[in-house]
Amino acid sequence: MSSIDWIVLFTTLTAIIIYGIYKSRTTKNLDGYFLSNRSMPWYLVLLSIMGTQASAITFLSAPGQAYTDGMRFVQYYFGLPLAMIIICIVFVPVFRRLKVYTAYEFLEERFDVKTRTFTSFLFQVSRGLSTGISIYAPSLILSSLLGWNIYWTNIIMGGLLIIYTVSGGAKAVAYTQKLQLLIIITGMAIAGYMVVHLMPANIGFADALQIGGKSGKMNVITNGMTNTGFDWKDRYNIWSGLIGGLFLALSYFGTDQSQVGRYLTAKDNKESKLGLLINGLVKVPMQFLILMIGVLVFSFYHYNKAPIYFNDTQIVAAKATIKKDSLENLEKQYALVSADNDPDSYREKSVIKKQYKDVLKRALPDEDVNDTNYIFLRFVIDYLPKGLIGLLIAVIFLAAWGSIAAALNALASCTVVDIHKKFINKELTPKMDYRISKLYTLGWGIFSIVVAESASNLGNSLIETVNILGSLFYGVILGIFLVAFWIKQIKGHAVFYSAVISELLIILIYKADVISFLWLNVIGALLVIISGAIFQIFFSAYDYRKIKMLPRKD
Repeated sequence: MSSIDWIVLFTTLTAIIIYGIYKSRTTKNLDGYFLSNRSMPWYLVLLSIMGTQASAITFLSAPGQAYTDGMRFVQYYFGLPLAMIIICIVFVPVFRRLKVYTAYEFLEERFDVKTRTFTSFLFQVSRGLSTGISIYAPSLILSSLLGWNIYWTNIIMGGLLIIYTVSGGAKAVAYTQKLQLLIIITGMAIAGYMVVHLMPANIGFADALQIGGKSGKMNVITNGMTNTGFDWKDRYNIWSGLIGGLFLALSYFGTDQSQVGRYLTAKDNKESKLGLLINGLVKVPMQFLILMIGVLVFSFYHYNKAPIYFNDTQIVAAKATIKKDSLENLEKQYALVSADNDPDSYREKSVIKKQYKDVLKRALPDEDVNDTNYIFLRFVIDYLPKGLIGLLIAVIFLAAWGSIAAALNALASCTVVDIHKKFINKELTPKMDYRISKLYTLGWGIFSIVVAESASNLGNSLIETVNILGSLFYGVILGIFLVAFWIKQIKGHAVFYSAVISELLIILIYKADVISFLWLNVIGALLVIISGAIFQIFFSAYDYRKIKMLPRKD
C-alpha cells in the first residue's frame, strides 16, 4: 500500500478507538457495563444489531461468494423479516419484563439451573469459536494480500478492539458501531461505484448486471429442484432460505446473547421492537447490494483478464516447491488465451484455472486452495486508487471490530451472570461486578485470539464457515426456548436431556453430510421438541409410579 493508504488506515482506526474510549463513560455496575443502563434509542439499537451481524466476513467474503456462485446466497436471509416479527411478539416482552441480563436467566425460571447453564454453555462455545474465526478470517486475507505476518495480524486485529470493549462495555460497542457502519457503508458504496467506473466507457451499471445475468450470476431465486427431485444438500434455495433461514434467524436474534444484549440496551419495549423490525426491513436489501458488488466484479473481469488465482501468497509458496515449472507452464497457457469472454475462451480459461488449483493443492497439501475469499480484496488492491485502498482495508478492520466487540461483551455477560455469580461468588458488590466483567471481557478476547492463531483450512467461503458453525448449535438452543415459551407440559429434566441428545445427533448428521447446513436449524429445534415430549412422558410415568409406591397414611 502507498503512504496515503497507510495514513487513511491509521487515522480511521485511531479515530474509532479514541471515540470508543470517549463514549465508554458509564455506570460502573452490570447494568451500565453490559446493558448501557437500558437507555439506548431505537436507531442505536438498530445500528448495533446490524453492526453485530455484519462482520468483516460479510464484506470480504460475500462479493466473492456472488462472483463464484451467483446471487442465490441472498435467499439465506429470506426468513429474517418474519423472524423479527415473531421475536418482537414473543421474545422481547418476556426478556424485558423479567429484566434479565442474559437470555438464559429466563430458562432457570421456566425450567431449572442445569438447563440454563447448559444452554449458556452451548452459546459460549459456539460464539467463542466463531469470534475466533471472525478475527482469523480477515487477518488471513490481509496477511496474504499485504504480506503481513498472520500471527501479528491476529493480535493487532483482536488486540486493538479489546481496548475500547474492555474499557466501555455495551455503551462503547453501540456508539462505535454507529460510526463504523457509516464508514463501512460509505466505503462499500464507493467500491461498487468504482467497479462500474473502471469498465469501458460504453458499459454502464445495467450493462454490467446483464453480463452477470447471462453468466448465471443473477440467480436470486432458485427452487432446489433437480431431475431427481428436491436436492436436500443444495445450500441456498427459496425453501432452505424461508424455512431454515427463519429458524436460524429466530435462534440468532432471539437466543444468541450477542444480539439479545443489543436490544436489551433499549429504553423500553417500543425501542427494542422498532430496532428489530427495521433491521428486518433493511437487512435483505443490504445483503443483496453487497452480493451485487461481486456480480459487478465478475462483469469487470469480463473486460479485464482475471488473475489465474487470486491469492498471490500461496502462488509464491507453491513456486518454492518442485511444482514451480508446472505452475509457470499453466500461467503461460493462461496468458495466451484471449481476454474476451466468448464461450470458447471462457471454457478454456476455466479448465486452465482448475488445473492450476490442482497443482497448487499438490504443491501445498496442507493448505486450502479455495481463493473465493480473496477475490474482492484482490480487485481493491489491484485497481482502486490510492487512499481508497486504505479506506477499504479500514472497512475490513471496522466490520471485524463491530461484530467481535459485541460478541466479547455478550460472552463476558454470560460468563459473569450465568456462571461466576451463580457458582463461584454470589456476593459480589456492584464495583466487584464491574471489575470482574472487564476481566472476563479481556479473557474472552485473549481466547478468541488464541482460536484465531490456531485456525486454518476453513475450506468454504468464510461467510459459509461462520454460518455452518452457528447452525450446529442454534437449532438446539432455539428448540429449548420454543419449549419454554409454548409447551408448558415439558419440564426441566425432559428438556435438558433432550437438548444434550439432540446436540449430539446434530453433530452426527452434519458429519454424515446428508443435508444442507441451513436445515440443521430446523432439525435441531424439532429434535428438542419431539424428544422433550417423549422424555416428559417417561419422567411423568416414573413420578406417578413413585407416588403410588408411597405408603398410605391411615
